[in-house]
Amino acid sequence: MSRVSLALDNLRGFIILMVLAFHSFMAYMASLPLSPSPFDAPPYDWQAHPIIDNDRWLGFDLFGAFQFLHLMQLMFFLSGLFVWPSLVRKGAAPFLRDRVLRLGLPFVVGVYLLMPAAYFPVYCVRSIDPSWSGFWSNWIALPFWPNGPIWFLWFILVLNVMAAGLYWLAPRSEELLGRLSAYASSHPERFFISLVIVSALVYLPLAAFFVPWQWVHLGPFAIQPSLAPQYAVYFLAGLAVGASGIDRSFLRPDAMLAQRWALWLSGALASFLLWVVPAAMIVRGQDTAHLGLSIVRELGVVLFAASACFASAAFFLRFAPMRRRVLARISENAFGIYLFHYVFVIWTQYALLQIPMPAIVKGTIVLSVTLALSWAVSASVSSAPGGARLMRGERRASMAEGTFVRKSALEDV
Repeated sequence: MSRVSLALDNLRGFIILMVLAFHSFMAYMASLPLSPSPFDAPPYDWQAHPIIDNDRWLGFDLFGAFQFLHLMQLMFFLSGLFVWPSLVRKGAAPFLRDRVLRLGLPFVVGVYLLMPAAYFPVYCVRSIDPSWSGFWSNWIALPFWPNGPIWFLWFILVLNVMAAGLYWLAPRSEELLGRLSAYASSHPERFFISLVIVSALVYLPLAAFFVPWQWVHLGPFAIQPSLAPQYAVYFLAGLAVGASGIDRSFLRPDAMLAQRWALWLSGALASFLLWVVPAAMIVRGQDTAHLGLSIVRELGVVLFAASACFASAAFFLRFAPMRRRVLARISENAFGIYLFHYVFVIWTQYALLQIPMPAIVKGTIVLSVTLALSWAVSASVSSAPGGARLMRGERRASMAEGTFVRKSALEDV
């Protein structure tokens, strides 16, 4: 594995840790409502904060905002990096068959089996009849089918289908993507500016009508209307950057992106302040906040997402272009950990509800339990027949020898 692949593999493991941390700490944020909202009545706020604990810590709010504003964009960017080389290697039809198996089947299992199991405690804390039969009657009566973090799988599948369609219907698009990749490699700062501009164009008009944490549902499919186009932009950015191969892109450890990691990190922190200051002023002023503050806040969202993504990649390319055992193992099981973790997050938060202890201790316990159990389940499923194919992208190369061939972990999603 090349130095670039090793660095991004470590980054992928770190991202999964941050996803688990974000969900583990949600129950202990100081900004949560004082009491849980009803399970069976609009606006169904329990989707955003399933468990609400009385033990709170403001630091979790800052951590949560930092992750919420850029983590999904970074995941979509990394997901797009290997799509075009995979299409070239496999062809459109085999690529799509692989994507449907790797993303579609886990989506169905996750939505229809894992999510009801995950949300049962959410119903229990909001109901006088905490029984499975009571939960199920309320669950199927909802005007949508809650899918928690599993929404990522169907949306990334749609983007992969669109990429395959582009490859099949417009074969000359490879030349355009190659030019874009070369441009990004030669001028990463211009590529950054272009990414910010395009993100602003697709995000700002929608932000006037939808708050970032607002969801729209159609059966088992859920999406954030203000952020979904921005996620697609980052996927396309990754698609363009990776079209000519990541080892020839601006992600090389010796390229300007990695060499100027401190500058990108400073820019990320500054743009986060550009968001958090007007956001705090708006919260304090409530409805009397000036329109200008809202505009600055939304511009901060766009700038921070781009600069944080670049800073994260630059930092790992500069300091982690080698195998880090723990991160590598987490990255290897990243897909399974992501698929199973929400069940353990909510049940552990539920188990700790009546135990008085500092919020930071509870958050640490939830994160530790969730990582250990979701990792163990992922590894167990991977050891079963067909499990390695679904969880890690491994395929049997020789039935006689019983050997496996494994792709880079970064190609799993």
